[in-house]
Amino acid sequence: MGTTNFSEFLSQLTPGFTQVLDVNLKAEDYIVIDLSENNVELGKVDISSSRAFSDYIAEYLNAFGKKVAFGGYSEVRKLYNRSELFTALEDEDSNRNIHLGLDFWADAHTDVLAVLDGRIHSFNDNSSFGDYGPTIILEHDFEEKKFYSLYGHLSKASLEGLAPGRPVKKGEKIAELGTPEENGDYAPHLHFQIIEDLSEKIGDFPGVTSRRELDFYLQNCPDPNYLLKLRNS
Repeated sequence: MGTTNFSEFLSQLTPGFTQVLDVNLKAEDYIVIDLSENNVELGKVDISSSRAFSDYIAEYLNAFGKKVAFGGYSEVRKLYNRSELFTALEDEDSNRNIHLGLDFWADAHTDVLAVLDGRIHSFNDNSSFGDYGPTIILEHDFEEKKFYSLYGHLSKASLEGLAPGRPVKKGEKIAELGTPEENGDYAPHLHFQIIEDLSEKIGDFPGVTSRRELDFYLQNCPDPNYLLKLRNS
């Protein structure tokens, strides 16, 4: 299934705004945030510090009276330069700095919800500096089409008692957002990603890619907002 067809398929699965965080949050509680390399204000922040970055997010939300800042699909970011996990020795085009999911910046311990009916495929604590930290992948089957949703930067407690194959329902709480101490050392947020072909990976999948591999990953991981239908302005 090509990118356009898969994106259209995803869009048809939800009639409107679909929650991925706390059930009490409304669409108007969300605001778009630009964390790209083009954000001049972000250049004044020590993005290597999760504390400084958390303060930046909090100030942004307070300025607009919102509860969740979101965005980042296909965004080129300098944030990943702080970790060897994303930097390449060969050439600049091999550096992984292009984001493949949507990020939702909110308070630690905010509830994370399943966006669709499915089952637990796998989970893992990807504990390297700058990685996802605790991660859950759900498997979904609709109209004989199988695909996956990934939830990263969770709390360690979110992985307790999980089992592959366990059914989950749309809107069910499956996790909570982790603190910087457990989520890969980021300001608290959810990384949410749609994956068509998981390539037999377990509890992990690239959430950031390089220019060299961008075309493949944009095809395999379309914009999650086709499902969530949050306004981008």
